[in-house]
Amino acid sequence: QVQLRESGGGSVQAGESLELSCGASGSISSMNIMGWYRQAPGKQRELVASITSGGIIGYADSVKGRFTISRDNAKNTVCLQMNSLKPEDTAVYYCNYRRLWPRSDYWGQGTQVTVSV
Repeated sequence: QVQLRESGGGSVQAGESLELSCGASGSISSMNIMGWYRQAPGKQRELVASITSGGIIGYADSVKGRFTISRDNAKNTVCLQMNSLKPEDTAVYYCNYRRLWPRSDYWGQGTQVTVSV
């Protein structure tokens, strides 16, 4: 089992910044992917950004150039720096830990990000 603890989030105005952090504990494997997903009301959960234990990064097109994901393998943490926030970024953001073998997913409890005009 892997436990995820998220921090950050909150309410900001458009154009401002927020940082989300997530720490993983428990049965951490050397090969994994950590990332952030979000779910807005009435919409499906979507991938925002991910980073492998080897440092390969991917972003959703909607956040490229505004969000930056990073991780500290020694501390098992992942951060998401969100700049130039837009109202459409409003959602509950979930930290995800994916063990590659055997394949399994773990989720944080979610943190609300609200961006007002």
